[in-house]
Amino acid sequence: MGTRLLAFLGLLAPALIALCPAVDAQSYPSRMITIVVPFAAGAPDSVARVMAKELQAQTAQSVIVENRPAANGTIATEAVAKAPPDGYTLLVTSASIAVNPSIYRKLGYDVLTDLEAVTAICRTEGYVLALNPSVPARTVQELVALARAPNNRLSYGSPGIGNTLHLAGELLKARTGIDMTHVPYRGAGPAITDLLSGQIQVMFVTAPLSLAHIQSGRLRPIAFTGAKRWPVLPDVPTMAEAGVADFVMDGGWYSLFAPAKTPADIVARLHHNVKVALEAPEVRNAYAALGLDPLGISPAEFKRFLAEQVRRYAELVAIAKIEPQ
Repeated sequence: MGTRLLAFLGLLAPALIALCPAVDAQSYPSRMITIVVPFAAGAPDSVARVMAKELQAQTAQSVIVENRPAANGTIATEAVAKAPPDGYTLLVTSASIAVNPSIYRKLGYDVLTDLEAVTAICRTEGYVLALNPSVPARTVQELVALARAPNNRLSYGSPGIGNTLHLAGELLKARTGIDMTHVPYRGAGPAITDLLSGQIQVMFVTAPLSLAHIQSGRLRPIAFTGAKRWPVLPDVPTMAEAGVADFVMDGGWYSLFAPAKTPADIVARLHHNVKVALEAPEVRNAYAALGLDPLGISPAEFKRFLAEQVRRYAELVAIAKIEPQ
């Protein structure tokens, strides 16, 4: 009997294991959730903290945000990709996740297969080309002329090599034939700090970190990368209106990922939580104050969108002539 019982249990074990994810998903979440943000202070961090507060209220579980800035988010992203696929370690990041496959020769993960694309949380319509007010240029053409001067020492900042803001800076150089020194930082927050102090002079900036500084006059906006003018700054021309042809970049998107093989019902539950959060007036108002539009698209839609974004950014990286690291 003992031998038969052991044999029976051996046959039963795979079925029990297969049921475990479903059982776990039914009680999810039952403990603290960690949202990893692969940057320092900046738009992804702001998006994550607003969402974490609402998810905590919905689930009655602690939801913490953990910043792990390094290598344009690749190290933290790899850590999440290799985390247990149980819904307790998540990633909130920027569109740079779709750029990195074209920037880095070796990534420790495949963005399309090693992560579950839960949803794109929100987006903005474009980036603002901003200057420190000490720069004697009030238009893009004046900036181009300044950059072409023999004594040019202009530098522009970004949250890191391969970040979408780095890509925008290199695209500007490629479209206008100018030269500026790229200064990479460990996040948009430190880069903005140096832009405000004059350590760097030029930067494509996101709305969440720059809008208050633009409105207070501490930064000078000279162009917008969207296809049309941004209603928030209606007097700022598009890049095309400013004289730079073939330069349209949306302002990127901020998204939620889980490790690959996270149970489908946990992914669906997370998407539902985000959708509910985006209907909350306090969340919508918080994102609107940052110049962000809510999205909340389905996991299936987001997977298709992500694949297209990887392809699109690969084309832009080639145009900007950024060499893979």
